[in-house]
Amino acid sequence: MNAPFSIEQLRDQFPALHAQDNVTYLDSAATTQLPQVVIDTLTTYYQHLNANVHRGSHRLTEHATIAYENARKIVQQFIHATSSDEIIWTRGTTEAINLIANTYGRHHLRPNDEILVSELEHHANLVPWQLIAEQTGAKVVKIPMTPECTLDMDAFYQRLSTRTKIVAVAHITNVTGTRNPIEELIAAAHNVGAIAVIDGAQAIAHENINVRTLDADFYVFSGHKMYSPAGIGVLYGKKALLDDLPPWHGGGKMVEHVSFEGTTFADVPARFEAGTPNVAGALGLASAIHWLQSQDHDAITRHIAQLRQKALEGLATIDDLRIIGLQPNSSVISFVIDGIHHQDIAMLLDQQNIAVRAGHHCAHPMLDALGLSGTVRLSLAAYNNRQDIETFINALRKACSLL
Repeated sequence: MNAPFSIEQLRDQFPALHAQDNVTYLDSAATTQLPQVVIDTLTTYYQHLNANVHRGSHRLTEHATIAYENARKIVQQFIHATSSDEIIWTRGTTEAINLIANTYGRHHLRPNDEILVSELEHHANLVPWQLIAEQTGAKVVKIPMTPECTLDMDAFYQRLSTRTKIVAVAHITNVTGTRNPIEELIAAAHNVGAIAVIDGAQAIAHENINVRTLDADFYVFSGHKMYSPAGIGVLYGKKALLDDLPPWHGGGKMVEHVSFEGTTFADVPARFEAGTPNVAGALGLASAIHWLQSQDHDAITRHIAQLRQKALEGLATIDDLRIIGLQPNSSVISFVIDGIHHQDIAMLLDQQNIAVRAGHHCAHPMLDALGLSGTVRLSLAAYNNRQDIETFINALRKACSLL
């Protein structure tokens, strides 16, 4: 049973929040801070278990391999995949989508096939599809958004056809926190014989993910959005799809036998994990999952919602401030202030030790559709408190008075 929620006790687990520079951290949609237990996991690996995996005959590599594969099973259970063979380690969401594009996309796409991609996407879920479309003769088709920064579902159904082979959408978007109706999108894709690729980077820390219930063909996410290290990510794929795909990267570990006459490749997941992996990152991700599962998820959700409401009330007191695409229950708030450049706001906030994100958020098409060059984005995580919001609002008022 999880312990009762206490924001003070939770914050105490994050050493970065108590550093001497005393930064008010409101940029968790970009990267979350790490709890001490995850940091300890990384330290323990490098102090006591540092070895390569799946090769060598000494006890260090044996123990490292057991821990590494156990981490894969922990991820499988966390997202309710059928088998740990459906879990592919990657460097993050970006590499995972590139892997899908360069294996499934290259293997299946033909001239005039269509890839439906939403206008709300991070570049990581657009550029790989543009590249593979150029190489295969397929076409990337935009699913436009509404003025409220939600997906235009009427337009989606108008564009969906038997030519559609892939539907690629974010579970939750990174600019406004829009929660796309992925259940409906996945079912609609399957109805025309297409597959669905879901970018779960912004959802993984906030929703309980069950890939079998969703019936997602591919679901991808990054560790550094969910309280674990950077440089580790996950590609979930249905086993039948993965078994049918050729490798992408070549090298060690992804082979059965190599000769100059030819190479036979390993089964999944090893087929897609060439070279020395990020063992520490995998262990850190598994540790972060254990940490998340030890928390009261519902209490954290309520806590973030209360902070969001407090932030909205404070922002409402700022002259000429417009919130962009405000979404219900989102942990992300993007805004602009008429007559003031977003980077100037972020710079003056930084000078007051407030960390937010400003710019186009790697989502040029969305910002272009809104007629904006960028926004200021604050994003909340479990460890934020009311003082963070009060400090931010006071600093924003000061910044506006200077500008």
